Amino acid sequence: MKVIAHQTSPILLDLKANLEDVTSRIRHAAEKGAHLSVFPELALTGYFVGQKYHEAALRMDSPEIKALAKATQGTAAVVGFIEETPAMNFYNAALVAVDGNILFAYRKLNLPNYGVFEERKFFASGKRVQVFTLHGFTMAVFICNDLWHPSLPYLGVVQKADIFITIFNSSQGSMGNEFSNIDSWRIINTFYSRIFGIYNVCVNRVGEESWSEKKSVLAAETATMPASEAITVSLPEEAFHFWGGSEIVNPFGQQIAKAALHEPDEIHAEISRDMLRQKKILLPYLRDDDPYFTHRELQRILFDKGGNDPDS
Repeated sequence: MKVIAHQTSPILLDLKANLEDVTSRIRHAAEKGAHLSVFPELALTGYFVGQKYHEAALRMDSPEIKALAKATQGTAAVVGFIEETPAMNFYNAALVAVDGNILFAYRKLNLPNYGVFEERKFFASGKRVQVFTLHGFTMAVFICNDLWHPSLPYLGVVQKADIFITIFNSSQGSMGNEFSNIDSWRIINTFYSRIFGIYNVCVNRVGEESWSEKKSVLAAETATMPASEAITVSLPEEAFHFWGGSEIVNPFGQQIAKAALHEPDEIHAEISRDMLRQKKILLPYLRDDDPYFTHRELQRILFDKGGNDPDS
C-alpha cells in the first residue's frame, strides 16, 4: 500500500485556501497511485486560532467536508480540522475519508493547556481511540499530544493496529529553549514503531505563526475602575516556526522516508505486510501481552481502596 505524507504550510484561519490546497493534493496523490494521503494536525485552519476557532469550524455535513470526502474517490485521506458537533462542541479533529465516503472524525484526547498551548480553553476532549481498515491494514489515528500519553497508543495496538497515523503541529521554542521538539518527536516516533511493531506515518507542518498572551486587567490595580472600563492587555507577539521533518518509520523503528525541515514537502512509502510479519516473528514483544491483566490492574488501582493484596 502506498502512503503519501503531505507536509503543508496552512494559512492561519483561511479555510478556503487551505481546503483547496488539501483537495488538490489528494487528487494529485491519487494520480500517482497513492492509497492514502495524510495531512498535519489542523491542516485546514492553522494552529494558533485563538478565540476565532469557531469561525473556522466545520460540521460533518458541511459542504467543505463533503468536498473533502469527494476528493478521496479512488483513494483515502486523513486531514486535521476543527469539528463542530450538532451540540455545538468543538474538537481538534482528524477527518478519515475513504473512496468518497466519510468514516469518522477522530477527536484529540489529550489537549495541552500550558505555555503557548490553549487547546483546552477552546476544544472538548475526544472519548475514543478509533481504528479503521484500509487495504487489509488496521490503522489508528492520533493527534500530537496523544502520543505523549502511552496508554493511548497501547489502546490502538490492543485493537490490532498495524499502522499509526500520527499528525501534529510542532514548532521550535514552544516548549522552552531547554527542550528540543525535533529530538523528542524522533524518539517518540521510533519508540512506538520498535516496541509495538507498527508502521508510524508521522506528519508535521511548516510555516510561521504568531501567538500573544492576553490578560484581562481586573486585578487589584484596577479595583477602582468601573467594570465597563475593564481592558485586555496583549503582551508582545512571539513568532513560532513549525519545523516539519515529517517521517515514515517501519516496524523495526527504522526511518524509511524523511521530509525536509522548514519547507513544504511530500514523502511516500510502501507499507509491507511482509515486514509486519517479519517483525512479529523476529521480535514478538507483544506476543504475551494480556490486556485483561491490564484491565484487572486498572480496576484494582482505581477502585480497590481497601488494598486487599494477600501478599501485602
